[in-house]
Amino acid sequence: MWIDTHAHLADSEFDEDRSDVIQRAKEAGLGKIVLIGCDVEGAKRALKLAYTDDLFDVAIGFHPEGVLDDRDEASMFELMKDPKVKLIGEIGLDFYWDKDPEHHKLQEALFIKQIEWANQLNKPISIHMRDASKRTYDLLKMHPVNRGGIMHCYSGSVEMAREYIKLGFYISLAGPVTFKNAHIPKDVAREISLEWLLIETDSPYLAPHPYRGKRNESAYVMETAKVIADLRGIPLETLEESLSSNYQRLIG
Repeated sequence: MWIDTHAHLADSEFDEDRSDVIQRAKEAGLGKIVLIGCDVEGAKRALKLAYTDDLFDVAIGFHPEGVLDDRDEASMFELMKDPKVKLIGEIGLDFYWDKDPEHHKLQEALFIKQIEWANQLNKPISIHMRDASKRTYDLLKMHPVNRGGIMHCYSGSVEMAREYIKLGFYISLAGPVTFKNAHIPKDVAREISLEWLLIETDSPYLAPHPYRGKRNESAYVMETAKVIADLRGIPLETLEESLSSNYQRLIG
């Protein structure tokens, strides 16, 4: 089955037509969508939706951009225990918007805390990483994740991807790999080991070609899949089988 390993389908952007989006995903051949909840309320929404359909797994955690928000950490940890929650995420570092080193330190502390939660719960993590590749890697080396995880919407180099793989992390590619001039994601799609590859939409963001600029949705993950299969010179069916096996291996 095809799997969208990262979708914000429980968010308000889909309130008007969520059922239609879900139906289109199923018609496109998706057998699993991982819903993301980036704070306590988002986690509750994701879990509520997840229990309506076996199509859904869930990943919840505090997003790094919300590090200054009021956080109910006890409630989030309890929600993470739910059996529908297969990953802790998206968690990580985002040094793009705020360049203040003190803000970065707060993000790092929150990241480390959630790695510890993931290890306590024996669950993999889903990592958000923007303008912080080296620091993310350093923290993962210092604070190993027992079950590994996913480098969500990976945009780094082939060389760095291989280093993350050594730490037990799958490389998840999204819509940008379909963009005409996206040379680095295309190199990653071609060159990393197929047994460490996953795909996602990050919907409603980052819609692939030919939907670029529109609201993204899980059915569009097929555009990413087609480009990757073409770049690797393999049948779509081979890619589908590998990606499905990879996800199942990750979540156990």
